[in-house]
Amino acid sequence: MCGRNTLTSNIKSITKEYSIDTCEFDKLKAQYNISPSSHTPVLIYKNKTRVLKKMRWGLIPQWASETSIGNQMINARSETISEKPSFQNLIQQNRCVVFSSGYFEWRNLNGKKQPYYITNKRRLFSFAGLWSKWESINKDVIYSYTIITTKSKKNLSQIHHRMPVILKNSDVEMWINHTKYNFNIVRELLKPYSNNLYYHNVSPFVNSTKNDTIRCIEEIKNPNTINLF
Repeated sequence: MCGRNTLTSNIKSITKEYSIDTCEFDKLKAQYNISPSSHTPVLIYKNKTRVLKKMRWGLIPQWASETSIGNQMINARSETISEKPSFQNLIQQNRCVVFSSGYFEWRNLNGKKQPYYITNKRRLFSFAGLWSKWESINKDVIYSYTIITTKSKKNLSQIHHRMPVILKNSDVEMWINHTKYNFNIVRELLKPYSNNLYYHNVSPFVNSTKNDTIRCIEEIKNPNTINLF
């Protein structure tokens, strides 16, 4: 599962690194504690161009009667997305990339849940995702997304048995370009990340979604002696 993450890169660096053609952001504030229902930049493929759209985390299917269902759809299991009604209509044309600088997971230690921050230390993560456009009776439109997960890498399984599907930069085009690559081709990308990942203890300060500062990702040396706030 991936239920919290960060994004500390600026729009200029994202648009340059990923060759973005159209961007809906003028600027982007660093986010150290992104939680479900937050809005973040998401890369999609539209009219043969790369578009960076602002979307809400937590997929709202087109058929949903209300937006609260999105809180139950922040993740989609890679093993079953072609079977689930909420996702099977999206895997061909509504694939996206969710950008992240790192993500959090919690491990049970001595009866307490210890948060960890997981990153690759060098560059952005490109999470594989699916997106949807939802419209209310009053014609209000919400673009939303879910992050696809897979089984954890061996060195992370002691923290959590699931992790986001992290795409290599060379695979981003294949994942988003639905006009050229159908799902039967790209589903092979939905596997544990092969490159190195790193993690460290962080403070339970991150447990509250109200806290959104660099303190959320700072390493703590002894998790048994920290203050919560």
